[in-house]
Amino acid sequence: MPRQARIDAPGAFHHIICRGIERKSIFLDDVDRNNFVSRLAAILQQTSTFCFAWVLIPNHFHLLLQSGTSPIATVMERLLTGHAGYFNRRHNRHGHLFQNRYKSILCQADPYFLELVRYIHLNPIRAEIVTTMEELKHYNYCGHGQLMGINTASWQPVEEVLTRFDMDLLSARNKYEKFVSDGIDMGKQPKLAGGGLLRSAGGWEKIVLARRFGEHLKSDERILGDSDFVEEVLNAAQERLERVSLCRVKGVTLEWAAQRVADLLKIAVSDVWRHGNGFKTVQARSLLCFWAIQELGMTATAVGKTLDLSRSGASRAALRGGKLADEKGWSLIKPS
Repeated sequence: MPRQARIDAPGAFHHIICRGIERKSIFLDDVDRNNFVSRLAAILQQTSTFCFAWVLIPNHFHLLLQSGTSPIATVMERLLTGHAGYFNRRHNRHGHLFQNRYKSILCQADPYFLELVRYIHLNPIRAEIVTTMEELKHYNYCGHGQLMGINTASWQPVEEVLTRFDMDLLSARNKYEKFVSDGIDMGKQPKLAGGGLLRSAGGWEKIVLARRFGEHLKSDERILGDSDFVEEVLNAAQERLERVSLCRVKGVTLEWAAQRVADLLKIAVSDVWRHGNGFKTVQARSLLCFWAIQELGMTATAVGKTLDLSRSGASRAALRGGKLADEKGWSLIKPS
């Protein structure tokens, strides 16, 4: 059965779950954990990605991320490849470290944002690494300690979470802690680990009941949200897939796209490919990056190699190119 494509968009929230192969440990000691956290912090800052909740368990980890200048797929590729290489070298092992692909669940911010923060930060108690809320505050490999002011991590934004409880910091922390504590008796809550509307709506019984009254509920294992949110996300993903398919059918190549950029900006096509800080050159390369990623389905890594840019550089250029295309009303393929 073919794999379903990752779904992403700038500013989207993702619940990431990644397990060790055969459920084996991916962190053997605090040295492994500290290295992973340092790597995560660096990648988040380089890609302007936000991490609102996180936890490391010996054989898996959870993250609640918000997309920044790079797709979540790029962030995770760098994180997992880097940790696997480090772990294998340090522990003199070979082969895959992680189980299949990581799970990435696109989440509707409301009402799931705080539910996911609580769910992720309660993992050490569910895994019996700690047994009390007081111990949880001092578990160094969980974002809960940062929110409670015990630990500090400049890369974890705490205000986004705490201001949802109260504008006064002390009061917010007290309310947040009670909110997390109230979740202990809720158990694992499978819906928060994937299942889209099918699970969040209460399972098949409610789905069938809704359909009896003429309500069609959209669901997808990669999305956690209500029917409208799921429909909106899938439509956007389908539109992009259709654009990529149309370009392939019409034989649109990167070289063809470069010529289109040159025509629109009224410059020589050689200026699109060359390095330079000139205004038109920067515009041209940004527009080419945007169309290569969004319309041709290329990765930021592949585009970067072609244009002699870093992966993050290609992603930033694509953001600039997208704004330019929107402002000018330009499209890669001329409207028929």
